[in-house]
Amino acid sequence: MSTLILAFDTSAAHVGAALFDGSDLIAAAHEDMARGQAERLMPLLEETLAQAGATWANLAAIGVGIGPGNFTGIRISVSAARGLALGLGVPAVGVSMLEAVSFGTPGPRLACVGAPRDQLYVQSFDMAASVDPALIALASVSADWAEPGLTCIGTAAEQAAQVLGAAHAPATFAPASAIARITAQRWQSSPERPAPMYLRPADAAPGRDTPPVILDDA
Repeated sequence: MSTLILAFDTSAAHVGAALFDGSDLIAAAHEDMARGQAERLMPLLEETLAQAGATWANLAAIGVGIGPGNFTGIRISVSAARGLALGLGVPAVGVSMLEAVSFGTPGPRLACVGAPRDQLYVQSFDMAASVDPALIALASVSADWAEPGLTCIGTAAEQAAQVLGAAHAPATFAPASAIARITAQRWQSSPERPAPMYLRPADAAPGRDTPPVILDDA
């Protein structure tokens, strides 16, 4: 049985992909870009498969970043994952950016990802305090969340760590490999259909990027 997983993310100013098989990351790509993810996503996925000598038919599952982050980017990746899963007859697993940035860090941790207007997305993992996924101002980071051994991790980790007196580990913002590894743990357990995690009202202006074309030939 195939265990090959293709994961991707366009929830921020990037497009990234990773191919994971069993316990091994066998191919990955990450490109920073503010616009054009819709046009670049499918070619990048095909290049990632080709790098490993794999085809669409070899895939066992799809992993996708569901946000929070850029609304247009989230829509692009989630719609692509749904279309690929339907066309290939494989499950798709949604993984939040907050899960991805905290993956692999041991102990209690607070995922902290920078957001517009000097805000941050936060979520607790293995902490005594339960912090559900939320968009907050830095001033709303509560000292009550502090605990021994706490690590703040993510692009806004340093600011939160200063408030909490905690260690911080800024995550490299290339989450596709973590999304692939998390998908490997979940894809055989009848995952729910991926759905966007927005955590804030949509901006007034409509997105300029259109969804990608999904699979001319599977």
